[in-house]
Amino acid sequence: MKTRLYTPGPTPVPEGVMLRMARPIIHHRTEEFKNAFAEVNENLQYLFCTEEPVLTLTSSGTGGMEAALANTLCRGEEVITVNGGKFGERWGEIATAYGLVNRQIDVEWGTAVTVEMIRERLVSYPNARAICLTHSETSTGVFTDIKEIASAVRDEFDGLIIVDGITAVGAHEMRFDEWGIDVAVTGSQKGLMIPPGLAFITLSKRAWDAAEKSDLPSFYFDLKRARVAYEKGDTAWTPAVTLVLGLREALAMIRSEGREQVWRRHARLAAGLRSGLTALGFELFGAPPSNAVTSVLLPEGGSSFEKVMKQKYGITMAGGQEALKGKIFRVSHLGYYDDGDMLTFLHYVERTMSDLELTFEAGAGVSAAQQTFTSLLAEELPTS
Repeated sequence: MKTRLYTPGPTPVPEGVMLRMARPIIHHRTEEFKNAFAEVNENLQYLFCTEEPVLTLTSSGTGGMEAALANTLCRGEEVITVNGGKFGERWGEIATAYGLVNRQIDVEWGTAVTVEMIRERLVSYPNARAICLTHSETSTGVFTDIKEIASAVRDEFDGLIIVDGITAVGAHEMRFDEWGIDVAVTGSQKGLMIPPGLAFITLSKRAWDAAEKSDLPSFYFDLKRARVAYEKGDTAWTPAVTLVLGLREALAMIRSEGREQVWRRHARLAAGLRSGLTALGFELFGAPPSNAVTSVLLPEGGSSFEKVMKQKYGITMAGGQEALKGKIFRVSHLGYYDDGDMLTFLHYVERTMSDLELTFEAGAGVSAAQQTFTSLLAEELPTS
């Protein structure tokens, strides 16, 4: 039985990337590594759409989130966070751990924060120094329109707009410089298609100015130290060499496909999968939906749905978290996936529904997805 991974992190690793990481390790203080790292840095800037340095940290994405706050704020300052899921909640937990005052906006899990909510909170807390947002809330599958929010508040807010792009970078359009974002973070095991272990963070000039004034403690995650090393083509601490070399290959794949085409592919995969699931009678959860992951309500009588998918068909997906545990399942189309992967998933969904004696029209899911893919691919083709 072939095993297949449909979780929104870790995501599948391309064969060429795995082969590169399987080669003998090299030392990181060598020209060979520096040349590879220089290529990685350039392609990270391309992916983030920025002229600013994109720093590589040996940590999970949460380490990047912690670095974002620890390096740009001062103890006792107010920050606005949005608790609309497990990872939006995490912004508030990190802020509190560092002695910041968390002015949290609570939104129903499965919905997105609005511009009006942000503006209302800014009126209530005019001294807030940062707004922390989650571009793609992995726990609920909800997308937040960072471009719209940044455009709406940038002229009236001189603090920092800090974005968790951990499951958004590589799946959704992200134009760091153009949109006026101040800090953005992502992780390696998501849209960048390599195993867990690296975080990436970029700061605007406004954020670097804030870093000069920050009085919060940092050592391993000291971004000023990391930037000094970056400017020498190096890292402040021992990097995860094998992951960086794998990342070089993965970013080259993204560059070859083209970031705009990568964004379009993720939108197409999301649309096709959702049309297939809907045709089978599933109810989707979360709106507006992210192009990185689809959240689906478990059907009545489908409590063992995930178990059968994994144990009988080798399909691993993600369940719900916290209050959503046992209520939803989450399917990734983030990173190294194509149309065929979505059709394969829908095929095994139908097999599992049959095993559980759930009512559905055989072939409806795959057929609906194929029709959606055909229609969207026709729109993408250049006209003569």
